[in-house]
Amino acid sequence: VQLQASGGGLVQAGGSLRLSCAASGLTFSTYAMGWFRQASGKEREFVGAVSRSGTITNYAESVRGRFTISRDNAENTVYLQLNSLKPEDTAVYYCAADYRLFPEFPRSRMSDYDYWGQGTQVTVSS
Repeated sequence: VQLQASGGGLVQAGGSLRLSCAASGLTFSTYAMGWFRQASGKEREFVGAVSRSGTITNYAESVRGRFTISRDNAENTVYLQLNSLKPEDTAVYYCAADYRLFPEFPRSRMSDYDYWGQGTQVTVSS
């Protein structure tokens, strides 16, 4: 199984980025997909997740209303749209896959996720 995250970069506060995570080696539609982030010197934290069908999302309070997760099961790809970025959003962003058929509500604990990507750096300047 491989999860390849991309799309990170340097952006000014208030700007936007779109992260992608391409999955291979798994039956994508049977996995909820999550995004986590880890800032320098801090623990990895949940950002958001989307159910296997794409119909249910779950967000951390810190990003709700600014970030949007979506997925394309035909392309085996999950996206994270980051809007209204703040300097405190600076982190390495990781995608992860959680085998989950029912219930579909996507989970937020790192320990629930089976596979992890390598991460992509997002830096927000003030």
